[in-house]
Amino acid sequence: MSAIIIGLIAIAAMLIAIYLGVHIAIALILISFVSLWLMLDPSLALRMVASAANDAIQDSLYGVVPLFVLMGLFVSVCGVGRDTFDVAGWLLRKIRGGLGMATVGSNAAFAAITGVSIASAAVFSKIAVPEMMRHGHTSRFSVGVVAASSVLGMLIPPSLLLIIYGVLAEESIGRLFIAGVIPGLLLAGCFCLLIVVLARFFPDFVGNADSLQQHPDEERAETLASLLKKGVPILALIVLVLGGIYSGIFTPMEAGAVGALGAFIMTLLRGKLTPSRFWKVLVETGHVSVSVLFLIIAASLYSRMLAMSGVPEQITHLMIGSGLGAVGFVLMYLLVILLLGCVLDSVSILLIMVPIALPISASFGMDPTWFGIITVVAVEIGLITPPFGLSVYTVKASLDDQSVALKEVFVGVIPFVLCMLCVLLILAAFPWLSLVLAR
Repeated sequence: MSAIIIGLIAIAAMLIAIYLGVHIAIALILISFVSLWLMLDPSLALRMVASAANDAIQDSLYGVVPLFVLMGLFVSVCGVGRDTFDVAGWLLRKIRGGLGMATVGSNAAFAAITGVSIASAAVFSKIAVPEMMRHGHTSRFSVGVVAASSVLGMLIPPSLLLIIYGVLAEESIGRLFIAGVIPGLLLAGCFCLLIVVLARFFPDFVGNADSLQQHPDEERAETLASLLKKGVPILALIVLVLGGIYSGIFTPMEAGAVGALGAFIMTLLRGKLTPSRFWKVLVETGHVSVSVLFLIIAASLYSRMLAMSGVPEQITHLMIGSGLGAVGFVLMYLLVILLLGCVLDSVSILLIMVPIALPISASFGMDPTWFGIITVVAVEIGLITPPFGLSVYTVKASLDDQSVALKEVFVGVIPFVLCMLCVLLILAAFPWLSLVLAR
């Protein structure tokens, strides 16, 4: 059996294994090992497994993973999500659909200091959904806004998906973070515009929401003082982390360390850090970090197996000779990711597709940073599309009101999925939107 046939069988076996529920890292390692065994011999296959485990995460760069995870967990503990929503809700209180826009804005700010979509979905399901429904928004609109805007956590830096892509593509994580700013803000802005359109032309979908309570003049000073107290720590942490990266003062790993320290101090000052919570944060940081790093090791072995099989090279020649060109390749690639997003989780899609598609994109002269941004946006859409829709299931599981059916959440996100598809096409058509800050 030729190496190319073995490689193709390995890819098919990978998809089947993940669909059957095998853990992605276990599937990657076992199938890669068996494939190398068939292509080479058992002793060489064992050596390659050992080499992948040793080489994949020996770089100090991978310190960004536990540091940003630790920062995000501290932020979740200290109640920044609720404070962000309170500030945004008051600022947008006079706009129809303002609470929906406040949810989007709050998720964007929360994403800038956590980088995990599932965390955003869980936090704002408990904070924003009850408040929106209390003010007259429909349940489907309320949960749809939360589920859709939670995906901003995977695009606005720091983002775990961008970190994983940077590792797979051997691309600067700092450059990827900078490149994600404009696309993230563009997506958040389009969500807000969509909410305005829905509130204006589809009131039955949004609901007849009343305005937030107006604050009397005598309470205004107290209100502004309260908002300032809530908003300044959030803004300070964002400026500290992202400003440090963009100005060149910190490397991404140093920014993660400084951000984790800042989030720790903020949690401590607010009196939210009990010994039991502190231990829980440390343990969860370890669990998440080890899971991500184990995936990186598995992906390294998978990439080496694919390179030895010659599959990426053959697919590259096939794509170049097919006459589809760069545009055709990008459209086909994005379509495959969108289809995989219906059945696989985000990390699995990255680990499977990037090692195959990246060499092809390089043969067309595509910038790997831009390619990473459109990849992550396409993968994000999978977080809110059925039947997998991890963010949708997270919202459903986190709701205090269990009378809201899962179907309602999926119906609520449909307009936002269409909006994300439009943004994806814009980013694919205009690479400079992703690269203008990263040059």
